[in-house]
Amino acid sequence: METSIAETSVVELIESKKHKELKERVANLNSIDLAEEFESLNREQQVVLFRSLPKDAAADVFAHLPAETKENLIEFLTDPELAHIVNDLFLDDAVDFIEEMPANVVKRVLKNASEDTRKQINQLLQYHEDSAGSIMTTEYVDLKEEMTVKEAFARIRRVGMDKETIYTCYVVDNKRVLDGVVTVRTLLLADASDRVGDVMETNVLYAATGDDRERVVELFRKYDLIAMPVVDTEKHLVGIITVDDVMEVMKEENTEDFYKMAAMMPSDDSYLASGVFELAKKRIFWLLVLMVSATFTGGIITRYERLLAVFPTLIAAIPMLMDTGGNAGAQSSTLIIRGMAVGELGISDWLPIFWKELRVSSLVGAILGVLNVGYKWILSGDPRLALTIGCSLFATIVLAKIIGCMLPLLARALRFDPALMAAPIVTTIVDAGGLVVYFRVAEALMRL
Repeated sequence: METSIAETSVVELIESKKHKELKERVANLNSIDLAEEFESLNREQQVVLFRSLPKDAAADVFAHLPAETKENLIEFLTDPELAHIVNDLFLDDAVDFIEEMPANVVKRVLKNASEDTRKQINQLLQYHEDSAGSIMTTEYVDLKEEMTVKEAFARIRRVGMDKETIYTCYVVDNKRVLDGVVTVRTLLLADASDRVGDVMETNVLYAATGDDRERVVELFRKYDLIAMPVVDTEKHLVGIITVDDVMEVMKEENTEDFYKMAAMMPSDDSYLASGVFELAKKRIFWLLVLMVSATFTGGIITRYERLLAVFPTLIAAIPMLMDTGGNAGAQSSTLIIRGMAVGELGISDWLPIFWKELRVSSLVGAILGVLNVGYKWILSGDPRLALTIGCSLFATIVLAKIIGCMLPLLARALRFDPALMAAPIVTTIVDAGGLVVYFRVAEALMRL
């Protein structure tokens, strides 16, 4: 029984050298699905698959490949093949690709790029990596106010093929100063003889080249944008940012925050592509900082060793108090960091945040404290011990949640990343504070 081409895997087609069938198979696949096919192939198979792609799809597929796969393909591709790819990529994708590559690969890529492409890539590479200019593209459709709608559509058809988007067009004057924005929808609904200047929107939301890209993300999220113009200091239109670029920034920022919240240095490489020493280097700094800071916890226990010698039953509750306090602080810090990340909370909200967390922590602490008093009383038969643990737990939870909500706000006020004040640091501080509270309460109650 014969197997259809659709049922045959890409690997099988490559191994059996059925190049005609392979080309038929990949011609009908989406570029993102094609990029995923490369993950299961070895280096030689990746080259065979890439050379089987339709010419008009090769650059689009290349843009979605992981950095290590791109580097592997470049090693095998000829100069004409490489020139076709780099000149066919959207400029923002080309810049992202070049920033990922080692110097020797970049040199070869730029050597094979056209003069105009090379000039624009070098221009975009000059912007700071965290700025709006670094994620913009110069491939957009610009119109003039005096154009009629008919003339505008003629220009869109003429130049739109190689542009990042044609749905949103930008209106500039003779000095390329941004005057307005108009969508294809607006043009379609207007009369062919209407002037672009009469139907355009003049209240344009834009970013400056030096603006932080996180601010751009916030504007896209707030106003549900699909594209945004980027201007220089004199309001000359120099590029646009599209929603796919913003989604990539969101992914990178979220990944960076995730690393920081787990007490690790951010990494640009994937886990499997990172070496052992590289991973160790990213992790050891914060582990060292937290290890040194945790010695204060040991110092606190040593200071109260006489109390523990008299009442050794106090030792059993220490892990529970430290874990509960750390978890309570992590809950608050996570909520506040998330609120600041999506623009819901700011430094000016510190008082309502403090008041709300104080009430929440008091309620949670009271419930858990009462439950622990009853449980420890029944288990140990010692009401003083039960009351000590219950009161300490209440105070520790209140302290933890206040610290957890205030530290990220303090970090933002000092212009640090709030994600730095996540679970590991909060837990370390709360552990020390909770132990002091516990032993102070024990001194006051156990000796009554």
